[in-house]
Amino acid sequence: MATRAWMGLALVLGLIAGRAAAEEGQAKPIAPTQTIQLFNGRDLAGLTTWLKDTQRDDPRKVFRVTDGMIHLSGEGNGYVATDKEYRDYHLTVEYKWGERTDGGKYVRNSGVLLHAVGPDGNAGGAWPSCIECQLAQGCVGDLILIRGKDAKGEAIPVQITAETELAPDGRHRWKQGGEVKSFPPTRGQFWWNKHGWDFKELIDTRGRDDVESPLGEWTRVECLCAGKRITIKVNGQTVNECYDVYPAAGRILLQTEGFEIFFRKFELQPLKYRHTPCAVKSRHTECAYYKSENRHDRKQPHAP
Repeated sequence: MATRAWMGLALVLGLIAGRAAAEEGQAKPIAPTQTIQLFNGRDLAGLTTWLKDTQRDDPRKVFRVTDGMIHLSGEGNGYVATDKEYRDYHLTVEYKWGERTDGGKYVRNSGVLLHAVGPDGNAGGAWPSCIECQLAQGCVGDLILIRGKDAKGEAIPVQITAETELAPDGRHRWKQGGEVKSFPPTRGQFWWNKHGWDFKELIDTRGRDDVESPLGEWTRVECLCAGKRITIKVNGQTVNECYDVYPAAGRILLQTEGFEIFFRKFELQPLKYRHTPCAVKSRHTECAYYKSENRHDRKQPHAP
């Protein structure tokens, strides 16, 4: 009896140890401590690719390197992705549109997909679960929640909370100090703060207050991901922000969706601020201190 008991205990302890070792062996999301070049300027080493129709195969050469730039031909829906997961970072992307379009009348379209988790193509076959920073003309800085399923077929609960103002047609855009809304249950694309209410999204047109660069020029997009907060900047201007973000870490993707596009910069830097819990109860779950020479750009923790 004693021998059987000891054998049973040894088996249980062995299973626990094995599980712990397996969990420890899983790569944890990386928080950069120095600049990380996600693209080396020569090839797609350290990156993976995915297309809805051919998956890991790329017979049409949708993903390539041209003159030291990531070149996405736009043929098919999919993405080029980091092979590692990241958290707490300052991402900088610089992009310019190419010539190829999908032949339709609507704006050129692509995106930077943040905090991507789950199997490739788990949301409808083309994308993974993630939070998309939109790059479509006139919509740069909009946020889109893409929800899919994990490897077990269970829904991945992608969500954000933000301060908003309501459009005449019921959609929402970011407004600092505005009404707090959570997505979901709030539905739809979350617009950047000056996304025109009446912008028709016709190809190569611009909104009245657009801050992206004109067609043929480079646009710089920065995604500051600090804990459960995301701040988006376009050409140096803050255009969107959300908090209570889930997931708050994952792979980073560049999207191909029918339009040719070039990326000359795809890099991570350490955050220049730290995120800490608020000292008092607040509708925000986190506070951030931004190190900035401009005092108006600083957000300090609430006083106790």
